[in-house]
Amino acid sequence: MIKSIFFKAILIYLLNTGLQPAILPAQNSSQPVELGEVKWIRQLDKGLQQAEAANKMVFILFQEVPGCATCQNYGQEVLSHPLIVEAIESLFVPVAIFNNKGGEDAKTLKYFNEPSWNNPVVRIVDKKKKNVIPRVSGNYTQLGLVQAMTLALKQNGQRVPLYLDLLQEELLAQQNGTEKATFAMYCFWTGEKTFGQIEGVTATKAGFMEGREVVEVTFDPSIISYESLLTKAQKSSCASHAYTENSEQELIAGQKLSDRQVSPATHFKLDKDPKFYLSKTVYKYVPMTELQAVKANSLVGEMQDPNVVLSPRQIALATYFRDQQGKKFPNAINEDMVQAWKKVKQYL
Repeated sequence: MIKSIFFKAILIYLLNTGLQPAILPAQNSSQPVELGEVKWIRQLDKGLQQAEAANKMVFILFQEVPGCATCQNYGQEVLSHPLIVEAIESLFVPVAIFNNKGGEDAKTLKYFNEPSWNNPVVRIVDKKKKNVIPRVSGNYTQLGLVQAMTLALKQNGQRVPLYLDLLQEELLAQQNGTEKATFAMYCFWTGEKTFGQIEGVTATKAGFMEGREVVEVTFDPSIISYESLLTKAQKSSCASHAYTENSEQELIAGQKLSDRQVSPATHFKLDKDPKFYLSKTVYKYVPMTELQAVKANSLVGEMQDPNVVLSPRQIALATYFRDQQGKKFPNAINEDMVQAWKKVKQYL
C-alpha cells in the first residue's frame, strides 16, 4: 500500500513538472489548442540557455494564437499525438513564438524573417540559432513533422529512437497507400507473430474466414510485394490458403498455390483475443500505434523484450501497470492510440 502511494506521488510530480522521464505529457487545460499538448517555453533566450545546458537542438514553433482552422488543426492533430509530443519534449527544447503578438515574439519573428499572422512554421535550430534543417512550412501533417525531427537528429549526428522510426514508417505507409492480404494457416496466433516480423507489414489481425483460422495482413507495397509476402508466408507454413483481394493477387497466388488453395476474401471475423501474446501481459494496457503493437506482439511471442519498440514514456507506463497488479485498466489493443492515451490519463 505504502509503495503504491509513493509510486503514484512520484508519477503525479513528474506529470505536473514535465520532467523526464515523465509517463504522460503535462496537460494544461488552459493552453491554447493551437499549441497542442506540448509543454512550451515562451522565450527563445531561455530555450537557448536550456539547449546549451542539455546539449540539445531547439524546436521553434511559430504559431498564430488564437489562430485559423489550419493552426488549430495543427495543434489538435499533430502537436497532440503522444509520440510526437514526447519526441519534441525529450529530444529537443521546445519554444513557441506567437506570430501575431508584439514584444519578444515580434523580435524573434524579425530575427528569423518570419511573416506575421502566418500558418504554423517549425524551425529546428542549434544553440547559435542556425537552421539544422530547412524550415518546415506548408506541410501540416504528422508525417511532415516526424520526418523533420528525424532528419534533424541525423544531421546533428544523433541516433533516431526506434519508436520515432516506426512512427515515420507507419505514417509514410498510410500516405503512400497500403494493401491487404489474408492467409489461412494451422494457428493464427503463430501466423500473426510471424507476419509481424516481416519488414513492410504495418498491421495484423488474427481471426476467421470461412471457418478457417486466418491472419489479415496490412502491408506497404513499396517495401514488400504481395508475391514476396506470400513466399515468406509459405516458407513459414503460414499460407495453407490465400484469400485474395483482387485479380492481381488471385493471379500471383494461383501460380504459387493449387486452385483449391485460392479463393476471394469474404467476411473476416476478429479473434476474441486480438494480439494474443501481447494480451497476456501488462503491455495490453499501454497505448501503441498499430505498427508498435504488431512488433511488440511478435517480440513477446518470441520471448523477447517488447520495450525495444516503445518510447521511454510507454516503458514507464508499462512499469506502472506492472506495479499495480490486480487493478483493472482499459485494454488498449486495437484502440486508436490518441484516444487510448486520453483514457489512460483518467487512471493516473
